[in-house]
Amino acid sequence: MKKNINFIVEENENNLRVDVLINNREKLISRTRIKNLILNEKLKLNNQIIKNPSKKVIKGDRLDLEIPKPEKASLKPFDFKLKIIYEDEDLLILDKPAGIIMHPGAGNYDRTIVNALMNYDKNSLSNIGDELRPGIVHRIDKNTSGLVVIAKNNETHENLTKQFSEHSIKRVYQLLIWGKLRPSSGKIDTFITRSSRNRQLMEVSVSKGKRAITNYQTIEVFENNKTPTLSLVECKLETGRTHQIRAHMTHLGNSIVGDDKYKKKYRKLKNIDLEIESLISNLDRQFLHAKTLGFIHPRTNEEMVFSSNLPQELNNLLKKLRNTK
Repeated sequence: MKKNINFIVEENENNLRVDVLINNREKLISRTRIKNLILNEKLKLNNQIIKNPSKKVIKGDRLDLEIPKPEKASLKPFDFKLKIIYEDEDLLILDKPAGIIMHPGAGNYDRTIVNALMNYDKNSLSNIGDELRPGIVHRIDKNTSGLVVIAKNNETHENLTKQFSEHSIKRVYQLLIWGKLRPSSGKIDTFITRSSRNRQLMEVSVSKGKRAITNYQTIEVFENNKTPTLSLVECKLETGRTHQIRAHMTHLGNSIVGDDKYKKKYRKLKNIDLEIESLISNLDRQFLHAKTLGFIHPRTNEEMVFSSNLPQELNNLLKKLRNTK
């Protein structure tokens, strides 16, 4: 159902950005959604449509925001076995395998997690996001595996989106990188922007883009004359930018094993163990796994933390590396 929000700006709200003001008044509506509604001409300021989310308001201004009825997604169900590790009336926790994308997009319209969710239960997904992304609060890359949370209703979607925008979600990833990190643990705090050379990639920038913070810790180093030097690393995200870990590791000169977009050329070792060489060259994904996901449950306010084990193809490589030490 369509909803209208209207109010008069009070003295203590003078000179606030209009999107900030609405977000302060309507806690469950995320800044991102408010911004999109404004850009789509759903906000009137003193009976005039405005399209600028950063416009400042003054005391006595009247705001009228129209929240339209969400569109129904017309999506083809995909018979794909979802690995559901938790479900209640508000949300689902999925353990996504590598090789499947989260939602329809250019080149892939019907073999996605969203299509699989439509097949699983199309009537229990939030529908306030993009028409082709029912339930999708956040994403992990096609060739990354691990945990994602899916919203089953709009209230849950708004609440979780807010937690993501406030960077209060706990997200820990495990990855295998080429070489060793120096120092072995630390914090990477940069800006990340779209690459000027390849629009499909992200890159670290001194001043452009969005701030991205990754805390990393080396768990294990594999280093001998039978293997290339490799490190098992754990990354805890403070922000969740597109390709954040992949861009940050590449920036340090230690790209992720199996990453076909951010790869670096490494010299071949003469005496490398053939089985290790085969396991690495046949890895049709990057060695990047969303291991831990934690948040506050939107309805119960209970802290929830979920963990996922490394998939077999990644575990097999680790086992072989450990046996070759």
